[in-house]
Order: sequence, then structure tokens, then C-alpha cells
Amino acid sequence: MIDNLQPLFSHLLELRTRLVRGVLVFLLGFIVAFAFSAQLYDLLVAPLAAVLPGQKLVTIGIASPFMVQVKIAALVAFVITLPHTLFQVWAFVAPGLYQHEKKLIIPLIIASSLLFVLGMSFAYFLVFGVVFKFIVSVVPASMQWLPDSGEYLDFAIGMFLAFGVTFEVPIAVIVLVKMGVVSIAKLREIRSYVIVGAFVIAAIVTPPDVVSQLMLAIPLCLLYELGVFIAAMLFRPKAVVAV
Repeated sequence: MIDNLQPLFSHLLELRTRLVRGVLVFLLGFIVAFAFSAQLYDLLVAPLAAVLPGQKLVTIGIASPFMVQVKIAALVAFVITLPHTLFQVWAFVAPGLYQHEKKLIIPLIIASSLLFVLGMSFAYFLVFGVVFKFIVSVVPASMQWLPDSGEYLDFAIGMFLAFGVTFEVPIAVIVLVKMGVVSIAKLREIRSYVIVGAFVIAAIVTPPDVVSQLMLAIPLCLLYELGVFIAAMLFRPKAVVAV
């Protein structure tokens, strides 16, 4: 009985080690980011400030200025420590992988991190400007719009996560094909359902204007096609040589 529990204990110890390492590195990143939280706040609100010349965001709660900076520091720490976090996850599951599968760990970590940051950058530099200009255009002349910094941060984090995860689609497609969960032919067969699903997801996670929804749905469809294309190139069926 004890011998049977030994592998379980070793897995739990390994999991604890990976979690502790991930948390410690995240806390280090958080401390560094919090030291520059005021500058990071100015950078984060720049797309909204650009459409509100001479106007600052408001904050109502007593502890809101502090909590906003805490959230920003946590967001930045999450992004800058993402490669290390992903490595800890892969290192935990690595013993159960074949040697050829282990060779994919580093490329997948690098690609996943870069694609997530690329998705956030796409939202920050392109989508935010479109969304905020649309909102400003529909504010009545008799209304004063005073955006709250806390609500803006929650909106920004939601958009960052939505676009960051969206840009991970090629990685997800490649991994599913590599694991044999789905075939290239099946992925091509369900293309129409993916397109419909992309527009449904975009309608749920983005503001109600059509432009911002298209700016999420179209990249999602294109990234799906990119994932299918790369997977087809990487995992071509080997030709059978006639004897």
C-alpha cells in the first residue's frame, strides 16, 4: 500500500515545488512592477486619455488609487513572468512525455508567450483606439463622461485576456493535432462552425460596436487557419514506399 502511494507523494512534492517557484518569481515581478506602477498607469490609460484631452480619469473609492496600482502591477508581473510560469507547467508534465515531445517544450513556451503579448499589443494599439473613439462619438452634448479608473482597468484586463487567449489559437490547434485529439481533415471540416463561434465569442467579450467585434472575430478566424496550416506542414503523413 505504501509503495503504491510513493509515486503519488513524489508527484505532489514536484507540484508543490513548481507552484512555489512560480509564485516566488511572480512576487518578484510584482515588486518590481509596483515600483513603477504610477508610470505604468499613465501608459495603460494613454489610449483613453488620447480621446479625452485635458481630462483625467476619476476614482471614487478611498483605497481605489492603491488597488488600481496593485492590479496593474499584478497584470505586468503576470505578463513578464509568463514564460517562467509556462516552463514550470511543462516541466511538471515533462516526465510523462516522449523524448520527441519534450523537444517541443521550449518552442511552444516561446511561441505561446510571444503570441499572448502580441494579442495584448493588438488590443492596446488598435482596438482600444477604435472602441474609445466610438464611445466618445455617442456621448450626448448635454452629458459629461467621467470614466472611472477602476472600471477602465477591469475593461482593459478583460480585453487583454480576450485577445491574448485568442492569439493562442494556433498553438492550441497544433497541440491538439500533435496529441491526436483531432485530425487536419476534421479541423477543415468544422471551419464554418469555428467562424460562427468566433463571431459569437467576439460579441460576448467585446463592446457592442461592430468594428471592435470584427477586430476580434477576424483575427480569431485567421489564427485558426494559420494553426491548421502550420499543423498540416509539421505533421504531414509519411509517404508509404512501395517495395
